[in-house]
Amino acid sequence: MALTKQQIREELKKCSEDPIYFIRNYVNIEHPIKGIIPFDLFKFQERIINEVEDNRFNIIRKFRQAGITTICAAYSLWSIIFKQHHNVMVVSIGDRESTGFLSRVVNMYDDLPKWLKPDIREKNKHSLYLSTGSRVKSQPAGAGRGESVSHLIVDEAAFVERMREFWAAVYPTISTGGKATLISTVNGMSNLYYEIYRDAELEINNFNVVDIWWREHPDYTEEWAKEIKPNIGERMWLQEYECEFLGTGDTFIDRHTLTRLKDSEVKEYGSKYSNRMRIFKEPDPYTEYIMGVDSSFGREWDYSAFHIINAYNGEQVAEFYSNKTSIHDFAKIIHDEGVRYNTAHVVVERNGLGIALIEELFENLEYENMWMDENSEFGLQITTKSRESILTSLEHSLRSSLIRVNSERTVNELLTFIINSHGKVEADEGYHDDLVMSLALTAYVIEDIRNGAPVLPTKNESIAPGDVTFEVPFKTSSGDLNNEDIKWLID
Repeated sequence: MALTKQQIREELKKCSEDPIYFIRNYVNIEHPIKGIIPFDLFKFQERIINEVEDNRFNIIRKFRQAGITTICAAYSLWSIIFKQHHNVMVVSIGDRESTGFLSRVVNMYDDLPKWLKPDIREKNKHSLYLSTGSRVKSQPAGAGRGESVSHLIVDEAAFVERMREFWAAVYPTISTGGKATLISTVNGMSNLYYEIYRDAELEINNFNVVDIWWREHPDYTEEWAKEIKPNIGERMWLQEYECEFLGTGDTFIDRHTLTRLKDSEVKEYGSKYSNRMRIFKEPDPYTEYIMGVDSSFGREWDYSAFHIINAYNGEQVAEFYSNKTSIHDFAKIIHDEGVRYNTAHVVVERNGLGIALIEELFENLEYENMWMDENSEFGLQITTKSRESILTSLEHSLRSSLIRVNSERTVNELLTFIINSHGKVEADEGYHDDLVMSLALTAYVIEDIRNGAPVLPTKNESIAPGDVTFEVPFKTSSGDLNNEDIKWLID
């Protein structure tokens, strides 16, 4: 229907003030079945546009096929039509996705009435530049350093390769007033997208969290869900539609165990050594403890780490984690805390630097309770074969709650401890596994130590003569086998 000049002015004013009005009334999209149709926004899609308009930084967690890319294309088109010298940069996971995004914008532009279309100054497969002085540029991650960006949109941010490096390069271009919108389905927890999302929920950064759920889509019913779940599998369903971070990547520890560990983190703890050591429970004089130790050079590369575990109930009572502690200082801390926790059994990884640590502990500090292997050698040698057994012990201990983790730092490492594409179990790229491996040492030896420890009665049990052997064998640091009379423990 032809509009009068006055009506066109009124429509231009309405469109410029309200992107939802512009999209709903003038933008067409390509439907896979229905062909070219008007973009009739769903309620959750309107919500996304309002959130992006009202907040400078947004992080959107979406379900699969929510139409968010199409929304971004329409919103970007509105921005470059009605804003002067506005530079929208859209980053996708690859060139095919980036050219596809720009193609959507161009198609939307082509279908607009002539009076809504500023002249095109430049158009190619990656950029649309209008006479308003504004442009949309769509590209894979990697470019963008030094460009002035009014609005940065990153699509499928959890899947963008080298996202951390790209974000560090491009953030200065928006830091003086630009907007940023990060959009993705989830991809586990070992990526920058998750870290920004987590910190946004904790109100550590300035991002506004926008969650959208499949049930908000009018075409996705419970009957539809029952049909699709068996076809894609439980893990894919959780990732693509339920938007669950936990265990959706190839984590070594299963999702249910990680969820339980995450839910049981202890937020209140004591600390020592400038928070390098966190204390969840002080020593109990009637309890044996195990300390699993993984060492590093203390030069800001890998971390030196240890856990102190209650040998009777498997509870993590303390944790140490630092990449700035020298081997000499680390040995002194192990000695002092080991003594404080009733001369705990100290289990050191006997690989490379661990040998120097063992020597410092035993020869120089004369620590009395160093764990020995079946060959009466201090520490635990980790080989390709033994590593598999050690990690199996860790997985079993965590899944069966034989070891109870209190520390958020330890849980976070477990969340990024994965099975890579070659089948190797290791920390994901850019992450560390020192807390995981030191915990694994403890899991591997805990049964051995328990078997040499006295079995104490519970409160409701009585001890009959002959029920308990009061002479318990143990190894000294020199390897000699002695017996200890532990009758005093139950008198």
